[in-house]
Amino acid sequence: MQAQIIPISDPDDPRIADYVSVRERDLTGRHGKFIVEGKVTLEVFLSRSRFQPESLLIETGRVPVLQGLLDALPGNIPVYTADQPVMDAIAGFPIHRGILACGMKPEPPDFETWLSEQADPATLVVCIGLSNHDNAGAVFRNAAALGGDGIILDTESCDPLYRKAIRVSAGTALWMPFFHGLTAVEILEGLKRAGFDIWTLTPGEKAMSLYEADRPEKLAIVLGPEGPGLSQHLIDMGIAIRIPMTHEVDSLNIATSLAVTLSQRLSGA
Repeated sequence: MQAQIIPISDPDDPRIADYVSVRERDLTGRHGKFIVEGKVTLEVFLSRSRFQPESLLIETGRVPVLQGLLDALPGNIPVYTADQPVMDAIAGFPIHRGILACGMKPEPPDFETWLSEQADPATLVVCIGLSNHDNAGAVFRNAAALGGDGIILDTESCDPLYRKAIRVSAGTALWMPFFHGLTAVEILEGLKRAGFDIWTLTPGEKAMSLYEADRPEKLAIVLGPEGPGLSQHLIDMGIAIRIPMTHEVDSLNIATSLAVTLSQRLSGA
């Protein structure tokens, strides 16, 4: 099918309103929409994403390189093209990759419904207070690579469909099942009702070593924010698990902690 190519010469053209002032709207929100940036994430977005593209904005010189992808698009999805200066003016900063796409977030199901839709048994990753978009992207990528089946983020966590988080995730945030909402306590209580064993990761010395813990089939791995970690109340809602470390360092980055935990579980060691 031939892609619907629409040249844009005016940065104020209302048809490309979704792409205006990209960075500013990263912060202020897009009313249920999100932006994908770069060739790697675009390929994922168009081939295996859980979300539907609404439009694309491509620097004119990149179109031949992407022709195969563009020809596979449904005819009702517009592909806007613009020369580099116009594209930069639209976005509000230099778009060196020359590739943007806009998608729409569907209405999320309630938590119980979302849990019932996941694999059974499943290994779920729970992020509490995850506010850094680079870390969010790395969490998704590590979970996808190392056997995580889905990700849950509380209301204090950042949006995993933030443009930078999607890019750092190498597009895995576009297909990995996730739920974003509820308080930490509500999430853990819901997981217990659904029959999940809960590991709460902590560097505390009284916690059980990761390498001595049983391997439940239906598991939720709970990780806290950088710095403070999980509150004692949340730690006590599950089995406290620690990753053994040398005394030179007292904690690991959240994405690294997840990678170690999932790798150990995946290895069967």
